[in-house]
Amino acid sequence: MLFDNWKDNLQPLLDKYKGRKHPLAYQNTYQLLIMVILSAQDSDANINKVTLTFFERYPNVNSLTKTSLEEITSYITTIKNYQNKAKWIFETALVLQSDNAIPKNLNHLIALKGIGRKSANVILRETNQKPEGIIVDLHVIRVVPRIGLTPKLEDGNKIEKLLIEQLPYEIWNEIGMAFSFLGREICRPTIQNVKYVQ
Repeated sequence: MLFDNWKDNLQPLLDKYKGRKHPLAYQNTYQLLIMVILSAQDSDANINKVTLTFFERYPNVNSLTKTSLEEITSYITTIKNYQNKAKWIFETALVLQSDNAIPKNLNHLIALKGIGRKSANVILRETNQKPEGIIVDLHVIRVVPRIGLTPKLEDGNKIEKLLIEQLPYEIWNEIGMAFSFLGREICRPTIQNVKYVQ
């Protein structure tokens, strides 16, 4: 099986994409947190565009605590599910109060509104924390069955569990994004019928 000899089979993929920054154009952990909340069911390109104005108005967590839900909502109306996402962002800001309080571990991250395992794993990877899982986004869901690592499933958490069981810890931080970049650039979709992953 492919994962029995992962160094030969996956190393070229890891070498190609190792260390490449996530397509969300964030400048700091605060921006990354907000952008991963906004990105569910939407494109990275749209989030990058919309948040230019958003971050001018709200440069940090504390600035979000001093505004209203209605005003936050007005900045993100072109994003899918914007009303719920505005609530999640506002509630998260009220919980955190400052950028320094943004968690650096998976359990605390997924306790925040709008943050699931995929989003938490992205934050951990992009902020150079020790991995606690493997990033599984829509691209990964599509790619890994084609490679033969998992059966064809729609549930990102189930796919992550299978990957965690099969792949060595030393590559967890990079392999998820490597699969994602492969899906974005080369292994393109034939049909889009998977559930979104937070």
